[in-house]
Amino acid sequence: MLNIDEQELIIEQIEIGPMQNFTYIVGSRTTREVAIVDPAWDVEGLIKHIGERGYTLTGALVTHYHPDHIGGSFGNNTVVGLAELMAINPVKVYVHKDEADGVIKVTGLSENDLTRVNSGDHLKIGDVEVEFLHTPGHTPGSQCFRIKNTLVSGDTLFINGCGRVDLPGSNSEDMYHSLRKLCDLPEDTLLLPGHNYGHIPNAAMAETKAQNTYLNIKDVETWKTVMGG
Repeated sequence: MLNIDEQELIIEQIEIGPMQNFTYIVGSRTTREVAIVDPAWDVEGLIKHIGERGYTLTGALVTHYHPDHIGGSFGNNTVVGLAELMAINPVKVYVHKDEADGVIKVTGLSENDLTRVNSGDHLKIGDVEVEFLHTPGHTPGSQCFRIKNTLVSGDTLFINGCGRVDLPGSNSEDMYHSLRKLCDLPEDTLLLPGHNYGHIPNAAMAETKAQNTYLNIKDVETWKTVMGG
């Protein structure tokens, strides 16, 4: 488990569930206020973990609406997530404006539970600031979170790949442009993906770009050929 607790920033990377999901706890060392990113699979355990650390949970950040990240049903599976979190520890849930309707449908939350955000918006968690980056492709409202020199990327970008673009609501060309946006981040940005699908759980953007085939496709037509879109 990655645990960054240097100077002001707290980030914990927690692998959880049978699909190798990563949940993140991010926040301020000074105030001990934190937000949780993509809470699912074991919400009671996550809340207990936050309490044991002496943190105060003030928000939930959603990368995208798929049930393995925020709870809900898919196939024959039912996953605990945001709905259970809100029953135990109600907080504002921050979703991209294009993802909000999907989050409501999947989790059963109400509009009043959500704060709709746009790319470039910022959120203060204690003395730490989160920047929301819209990165559509995997879903229409997929977003990443830039926190100081780290990027929580959800299912947009993995260490060795990227999110699927063959699902309802996904778009291959949107994914291409989202990945090009992320390639412009500083080389020393620490990438924190939504699943532990790589040979390592996190990596600098420079290392990711050197080994991730999808980041080395420089034109959209080649991309479409590779992705079949």
